Order: sequence, then C-alpha cells, then structure tokens
Amino acid sequence: MIPVSTLKDRSVALFGLGGSGLATARALRAGGARVIAWDDSPASVAKAAADGIPTGDLAEADWADFAALVLAPGVPFTHPEPHWTVKKAQAAGVEIIGDIELFCRERRAAGRPAFAAITGTNGKSTTTALLAHLLKVGGRDVQIGGNFGPAILGLEPPKGRRAYVIECSSYQIDLAPTLDPAVGILLNLSPDHIDRHGTMEHYAEVKERLIVGVEAGGTAVVGVDDDWSSAIADRAEAAGTNVVRVSVRGPLQTGIFLDGSDLVVAENGVRSFTLSLAGIGSLRGAHNAQNAAAAFAAARALGLAPEVIATGMASFPGLAHRMEQVRTLGKVLFVNDSKATNADAAERALTSFEGIFWIAGGKPKDGGIEPLRPFFPRVRKAYLIGVAAPEFAATLGNEIPFELCGTLDVAVARAAADAAASGLAHPVVLLSPACASFDQYRNFEVRGDAFRALVNALPAA
Repeated sequence: MIPVSTLKDRSVALFGLGGSGLATARALRAGGARVIAWDDSPASVAKAAADGIPTGDLAEADWADFAALVLAPGVPFTHPEPHWTVKKAQAAGVEIIGDIELFCRERRAAGRPAFAAITGTNGKSTTTALLAHLLKVGGRDVQIGGNFGPAILGLEPPKGRRAYVIECSSYQIDLAPTLDPAVGILLNLSPDHIDRHGTMEHYAEVKERLIVGVEAGGTAVVGVDDDWSSAIADRAEAAGTNVVRVSVRGPLQTGIFLDGSDLVVAENGVRSFTLSLAGIGSLRGAHNAQNAAAAFAAARALGLAPEVIATGMASFPGLAHRMEQVRTLGKVLFVNDSKATNADAAERALTSFEGIFWIAGGKPKDGGIEPLRPFFPRVRKAYLIGVAAPEFAATLGNEIPFELCGTLDVAVARAAADAAASGLAHPVVLLSPACASFDQYRNFEVRGDAFRALVNALPAA
C-alpha cells in the first residue's frame, strides 16, 4: 500500500467503493486522512464498513468540511451528467480528484521515482505488461497496476530504484489534473467512451493531458498512425517536450517504425537499431507491433539498452485472453482471444493468422461481424455459439462453412477435430468471439478460462 500523506489530518469524501475505491480509502487512512466513504450500493457500503473504513451518507454531509472529493473512475464526472457528489463538491468549492492524482502527489513527495503512464483506445494493457516485463528483464524493481492489475494505491510504496508502470484510462486521467509521468505513452485514438466524454474532441483532449503533463526532461511516446494522435505529437513537440513517434504504417525519419516484421529505430533518417519480431507469438500482428514499438521507446527512455530490450521482447509471455497461445497439439495452435468482445477487436486476431478455425458468438454487439467480411477468406470454418449464432450464420451465408454449436465445449471439440484433419501446415483454432460473454459467462475472463480448460483437456494425438 502507498499511504497518502498529502491529505494527512484533513477530511476527505470518497465515493465509489469498488476495488480501487477500497484501496484508496485504505491508503488515505494509512496516511492520516479522515475519510468518509459512500457508494450508491448498500452492499458496497457494508463491505467497506466491515473492512474498518468509516462510512457516511455524503448526501447529508457538510461539504464545507472536506478538503477533497476522491471519486472512483467509474463514476460519471462530466457526462452524461455529473454525479450528485460532483455537483455537491463543485458547489462547495471542493477539489475533485482520483487515485492516480493521489499517487502523483505522493510520488513528487518521494523524490519522483520512475513512472511510466500508458493510455490509448487500444493496446494499453499489453503495452503496460510488456514494458513492466522489459524493465524486470533489465533488473529493475517494478510495480504494475492502475487500470490494469492492482489499484495504484495498493502497490508497494516508493523505494530505491523502484519503477511504476501504470495503465491510465480516460476516466482516471480526467481525475488527475497534475498527472506528470517521466514517460507518457499515447498509443492511438479512435471513438470510445463518448457517452462519458460527450464528444470525440473531449475524449481526445482528456487523453492528451497525459502527454501534456510529462515532466520536464521526460519523454512522450506517441503512436502517430491516426490523425488525432499525430496532432497531439506535433503539439507536444512544439511545446518543447521530447517526443518519440511510433508507426506501424510507414517509415519515420526519427522514431520507431515497423518494416516487415522488424522494428526499426531511426534517427534523422539513419537506422540505429533493428529488432525482429518474427517468431515472437505473443507480439503477433500489427497492433502488437505498435505496442512493442511504444514499449521499446519507453524502456529506452527509462535507461534500458536496446540489446536488453530485445531479450525481453523475445521472452514476453503475452496476456491472458488477448491472443493467448494456449497450446499446440500436433500441428494445431489453440489461441484464446476471449477479450475480443467486438468486431474491431476480433479483426486484430483474424489479420494475424491464416487457416483459421474460428469460434465466434455470444451476446452480439451492434453491427455483428459484418465489418469482418474482408477477412473471411482467412477462415476455413466457423463454429458459432451463444445468442449471436443465428445472426452470425446469416452474415456468413455461403462464404464460409459453419456449424451452429451452441456452447463452447461443442465448438472446441469440433474445431479441434477439423483443424487436425485439415492437412494444413499451421492450422489455428481461434476463440475470438466478437461478442460479449454475458449470455453464457459472467465475463470474458471466465469464458477464456473455460476455453483454456477445454483445450488443455484435449487428448494428445
């Protein structure tokens, strides 16, 4: 736990008692703050009270007593309308912050230990995990968390050369007005969470704060393959920030770009280092090449030698449920991409393999799999499960052979048998559902765990 000493002896309102909220309440109390915590869920309030956290109905509180409102990131700050606690805090002139902001204040008080913050619409978790892995390979003491993994204030406190690698959602950035990482990474921007930010412009502006806030002498790493992020890189550089641009779509005079299966580090048109991603299954696909390029740039900024980074890349195991290579049985590779809960996410997997025996379906999203039609030629056969199965079957029509399997166990057994009998050199059984899991599973993790268990139970050839 990182005790929050910057609010010692002051009264703090805290709203939102999920995992990060509980961790924040404990950290505030450990640092000497007087906390009153609340949630719209009576069960959450009861859980906090049982944990020894003081609770009280903030609707009845005297807001003039509070030094701050600490808001959980899942609670609406601006859109679709401010939460009632936000309105009360604003009326009383009370600052509204989140756990990332509290961490930043403690970090400054502790002498600014190494801190990399990662954001973007896609790829945040993989890049966060990869950068932490690279730093560990380089011998660093690393704490990883934030939007991915443990809540940030539940991590170990600053010590020695300890480094913090923190994934930041737009909600968290919105509640961190003095966010100031040593290395800030913005991977990409595309429309997302507009219901919580109102417009794409506001969403991008919130994300840009992570880059604007990079501390003096720090480094901003920006993927420049979309217009929003490219403009942010230009503005940051014009403001005097050291910017490392990353691209997987074309060469850069200065920056890191993808050339075939190689990451190329260029300086003023001269290639200074090349790292091959060929054969690194956990970093397959252009989207993972972008993650790898960003992590490379960040690791260099934090002092790792290129050769050490190359070693770390080769040993990166990847993330569970994100194109996770579960098992190879005979010639058949089984891949768990349960995190692909929409067509956009499934596209990344379909573009990364050929000879695919595709397990898809669940609770469908708007548009279904129609956007994936250009990638149907990569699929040998589809195995459809869940509520979406009839809809997906209609979309596939006569373009791809398919079976209505209903459940995952049936789909895995049939896909495994067909892939083994296909005669292909490298067949792939791919769970990339392009759907939410809620018709049959509590979340995508449970669905992915079920897939992994089914695959590992298959008999060896």
